[in-house]
Amino acid sequence: MLVLDGGLATELEKAGFDLDHPLWSARVLETSPSAIARVHRSYLEAGADCITTASYQATLVGFEREGRSRAEAKALLRRSVTLALEVRDAFWADERNRAGRQRPLVAASVGPYGAFLANGAEYTGEYDRDEAGLLDFHRERLALLSESGADLVACETLPSAAEARALGTLLAASPGVPAWVSFSCRDGERLRDGTPLSDCVRRLDAVPRVFAIGVNCTAPEHVESLLRAASAATAQPLVAYPNSGESYDAARKAWSGTSRARDWGELGRAWRAAGARLIGGCCRTGPAEVRRLRESLVESR
Repeated sequence: MLVLDGGLATELEKAGFDLDHPLWSARVLETSPSAIARVHRSYLEAGADCITTASYQATLVGFEREGRSRAEAKALLRRSVTLALEVRDAFWADERNRAGRQRPLVAASVGPYGAFLANGAEYTGEYDRDEAGLLDFHRERLALLSESGADLVACETLPSAAEARALGTLLAASPGVPAWVSFSCRDGERLRDGTPLSDCVRRLDAVPRVFAIGVNCTAPEHVESLLRAASAATAQPLVAYPNSGESYDAARKAWSGTSRARDWGELGRAWRAAGARLIGGCCRTGPAEVRRLRESLVESR
């Protein structure tokens, strides 16, 4: 199994960065890449076996919308991967960090179209593009990140069956590093757009590059049910990295509700029992939750 990292934006906001911007955490790639590097390092020190790049909301069209050239946009996407690789390699160069550990991996994040919209659509699946439009949106960025030197790509927080089909088509049509695909779900059975998770899992199960399928940025109380639904549709390893349990209000741009982060070690054991083999956290989780996971799932064995 792999212990994944937690939220990137959460830690940047704790460090004082204002992410109220269409580029969200990707903006910090330009303004303060060293801050992103510190977050990556903190997750490795907490016990993460895999760190995810700051490219979730970094898209070519998004950077161009903010006045960057196509060449500058591509360079920033590549920089998100290089930054994570440099942190990983520096961490692993210290032999003290190797005891009881496997060499950590770097996953290049491919966020959903909703992240580019920056209107909370990754929590609703309400898009203004059809499947053909989503193919066009994802094609170049997915190809670039697949060839960036990352160990794998993470197609994450997908709220829409059409988007899953589009990314599945692109992954099937080109060789590259392995990919996991994870969905944003509204309950214990369905994606945000209402599609049963099992339907999407069956479709992706046949894609050779896809090595794991699951859920992320979903309320923790839904995860066990979703994993059971996924396991009935695939024999691939399952991935689970929910948010803290709070809900995001796109209009207010604020989180509300009750966090389950303090229970992360116990929850991680339940997700593993339900079939998850890649386990971490998403929004509103941090190094403390990753440390609990490692203590609960790895060090206690």
